[in-house]
Amino acid sequence: MKNSVLGVLVDATTYDEAAEAVLAAAREGRSFALTALAVHGVMTGVQDKAHNARLNGFDMVTPDGQPVRWALNSLYGAGLTDRVYGPTLTLKVLERAATEGLPVYLYGSTDETLDRLIPKLQEMFPALKIAGREPSKFRTAQPGEDAEIASRIIASGARIVLVGLGCPRQEIFAYAMRPLLPMAQLAVGAAFDYHAGGLRKPPPWMQKRGLEWLWRLGLEPRRLWKRYLILNPAYLARLTAQKLHLWKATPPPPATERLATFPV
Repeated sequence: MKNSVLGVLVDATTYDEAAEAVLAAAREGRSFALTALAVHGVMTGVQDKAHNARLNGFDMVTPDGQPVRWALNSLYGAGLTDRVYGPTLTLKVLERAATEGLPVYLYGSTDETLDRLIPKLQEMFPALKIAGREPSKFRTAQPGEDAEIASRIIASGARIVLVGLGCPRQEIFAYAMRPLLPMAQLAVGAAFDYHAGGLRKPPPWMQKRGLEWLWRLGLEPRRLWKRYLILNPAYLARLTAQKLHLWKATPPPPATERLATFPV
């Protein structure tokens, strides 16, 4: 069930439900887009109404961060006992894709990261079929490039696309490509870097207490200080207002426009 967290519709779901939704679309050859949002992802929607509408057009949005899970439990009594964290969901989807023989396409990050990532994934899941890979170009798409990208992915035989462009670039990409790809897209955030060994994961106790942001801030203070030291308090303040009915978070209708430019 989708519920409004500051106007962004987030699904009160579990790892098993989310993985099954991705796999069902992959089996059926059906267009499907999923992203996992932490506080930063939700706040991108709060700050940009057009992006909010795009997020609300996704088939599934999972509570990637503990504060988003807590919001669902506090506001709606969702009763979620765990978040649905993008890197962990990625492994659960890949495990089942390997078992069912569903080929996967990796889109995003850098060639160097993909070079490290693919052997690690194949070591974890020997039966996994990687249909193709394509690093990010770190620019906006050229006219007609969306059709070219879609053609390459479809020709590979992939049934699932993992999109690792970071937030919000990956959500914009997945939204733009959704009408062109008859398959499941999973926006995976930093999963490529984590599973390739480029980022160290925080200890479990920090993850359970919603302190992953502090770990990330310690690793990349110059890049992430604004995200965490400004957006986190803003999220808590707005969430308190929503909880106390001092502010009504009205979700905009899902976007319907085709994007002329988007990150690739």
